[in-house]
Order: sequence, then C-alpha cells, then structure tokens
Amino acid sequence: MSRPFSNVALFGKPRAENIREPLLAIARIVESAGAKVLFDAATRELVQLDEYPGHSVHAIGKQADVAIVLGGDGTMLGIARELAPHQVPLIGINHGRLGFMTDVSLDQMAEALVPMLRGAYETDRRVLLDGEVRRGGKATFHAAALNDIVVSRGVTGGMVEYTVRVDGAVMYNQRADAVIVATPTGSTAYALSADGPILYPSLAGLLLVPVAPQTLSNRPIVLNDDVVIEIEITDERDAMAHFDMQSYEQLAPGDIVRVKRSAHVATLLHPVGYNFFATLRQKLHWSVMPSEPHSRG
Repeated sequence: MSRPFSNVALFGKPRAENIREPLLAIARIVESAGAKVLFDAATRELVQLDEYPGHSVHAIGKQADVAIVLGGDGTMLGIARELAPHQVPLIGINHGRLGFMTDVSLDQMAEALVPMLRGAYETDRRVLLDGEVRRGGKATFHAAALNDIVVSRGVTGGMVEYTVRVDGAVMYNQRADAVIVATPTGSTAYALSADGPILYPSLAGLLLVPVAPQTLSNRPIVLNDDVVIEIEITDERDAMAHFDMQSYEQLAPGDIVRVKRSAHVATLLHPVGYNFFATLRQKLHWSVMPSEPHSRG
C-alpha cells in the first residue's frame, strides 16, 4: 500500500460529447477521498466548469501527485508524453473505443478510483521513444512517442524507399508503404495491424515492422531497446514521419529519422489485480473460441 494522493489532476478527451457529467463525477470521487482536484485548463474551458480553477500542464506537472485521464488511448498518449518529464503517474478512465491504456470503464469508475486514490494500485512503467528528423547533419524536428514512430509514403502515393541502420550498421534497404518503430506499448497499435508481434509491456525491446514491403521475405524484428535506429529516405518521392500519429514532419530525400529510447517513462496505474493477459482477452477477444456448427438431427 502506497501513500494516498493529495493533489489529483483531471484531464478530459478534447471535443468529446457527454463528458461534463463524468468529469464532475470523478471530481466528486477525488474530493470524497480527501484530495484536491486540479483541472486541466483546456478541459475546464471545454466543458465550462466555472466552479473549478484551471491549471496549465506545466503547473500540473509541478503540483500533481497523479493525473486521471478521461478519454481513449489517443488522449492518454498525448497527456502521457507531456507529463512523463514530470514523473506524474496516470490513471485512465475509458471514454473511447478500445482502451488498452484507459483500462478503467465508466461503470467501474467509482469502485476502482477510491482504493487507488488511497494508495492501492498496480504500477506499470512504459518506455517512450525519442525521435528526431535530421537534414544535412542537423536536427530539424524533435518529438517523443509512447506508441510508435512511423515513416510512411507522402501525399503523392507510391512506396517509400529507405535504408534502415541500427547502431550505424545497415540492416536493409527497402521499399514499402511504411515502416514502424514501436515500443511494447505500441505493439498492440498500428504495428499489430501490420502483423507485428505483441510485446509484453515491461520487455526491454523495440519493434521494427515494415508495412506492405515489396520484398515479401522482410519480416518484423525485435531489437534491444538501447539501440539507435536510423531510417534514411533514399528515393525522390515525398515521405512523412509520424509521432504517435499526433504530430508529423514532411521528409525529403536524404533526411534521416533517428529513433532511440527516451530518458523518460510513462507510469500507468491500474486497479489491484490488473493483468495484461486479461486485457488482451477482453480487448482482442483472445478467449473467444471458433463456434462449432450445429449438429443435425
């Protein structure tokens, strides 16, 4: 049992419908547990919560003991990246679709939050990626990612041609629709739809997955998470670099996307008894057996 939380930040999914009442319900639960509510300023403005002051993300990073995020995995990705440098742990309440990281459902909210706020929870640390675009030997763009960094074809279509290097050694030259560098967290996102393996969240590995490669023998590979991966654009076609699919940078021939493990981690908190395999069974229907045909009498 850990210490109870005293200052609890609250974030809501941007532009979400019907989010005001759940946010107020969470605020009341936090206050009933004896903690102070720190509403994110953008969330407060979104739902016009005049009864609470708003706080910047920077101020929340300095004051909050924990942050509750009401939304889907996309909302959690954005908040996790912002709060990771401040070492603020996160609790996710699902107001989206799949909810791998926002694993507490709305109907379980009251039952789950009270013991968590009082110090009863499971801790789950997730690696982030540190990515940058380099042009002419200089860094021109930088962003972090919790799920993945993707180099893909640009608006003109066609395949993107690139060279992958790992710690300076050439791995391969390839033409594909895209190539994904994913964390274990991101292994259940875009990488999974491209036939990549699922990595256990605490595994010290990074996943490299080509999307629709021209060379059909090219397959996903898991690398140590202490390597530096470089993806260099080698064709005249335009390309894009996406960071958690929430920020992007256009790429030109000769540009290099450099990816390595970030110095920061995102800390997710779960109710006591949380199990990753149970999440996979629930979200990916691992427990569903093929139905048998009805016997004919």
